[in-house]
Amino acid sequence: MKHSGKASKAAIRILLIGLVVSVVLGGILRAMGVAGGLAGGVAGAPFLLFAAFTLYFFRDPEARVPPGPGIVVAPAHGKIDIIDEIDEPKVMGGRCRRISIFLSVFDVHVQQSPVGGRVLLVEHTPGKFLNAMKAESATENENVLLGFESTDPSVRRIGVRLLTGLIARRIIPWARPDETVAKGERISLIQFGSRVDLYVPLEARVEVKLGDRAVGGETIMARIG
Repeated sequence: MKHSGKASKAAIRILLIGLVVSVVLGGILRAMGVAGGLAGGVAGAPFLLFAAFTLYFFRDPEARVPPGPGIVVAPAHGKIDIIDEIDEPKVMGGRCRRISIFLSVFDVHVQQSPVGGRVLLVEHTPGKFLNAMKAESATENENVLLGFESTDPSVRRIGVRLLTGLIARRIIPWARPDETVAKGERISLIQFGSRVDLYVPLEARVEVKLGDRAVGGETIMARIG
């Protein structure tokens, strides 16, 4: 599937940086008179822990996308902690339903397209880096807004907002404007804890409740039509 393996490449880049830091630290310790074996252990042990966490964090399981028309799937893995109505003018054109997913550092951080169709918008907005657990992070944090025009079963607009957090400082969108995506297809990566908002039309039937755990590309969030 498109974009498969990109999360692993991101992990490798970070591990290479960590390895360089570990080698430099070991060299500094030896220059300070620390025995070679001890210096290697002091520098190497944190790197091994970091490497294990990085590989775990950047895992990227294949989504088992549910079949059927009018289904909107979860764009992210995490806990559903907000379901409300808001105004979203750029993609939804006004009032819509918002379903917000909080991603802890232990959740998968690859995001999936909630519908199949055309990518209308990929827009980056600078902002703050508030704790993603706070409600105000949804309006004040740095974010990337993606708009989709679903063709299943009829034309509907769906929005996804990728938000940074206190630890998450980088959003990497893979989807591009005007390209066609399949439901459940990988569309982005957020590095470390964050939040993802899903915007659906007011007439959509929400199929989840507060406290539910969402699985990106698999959990049915709403039905349209």
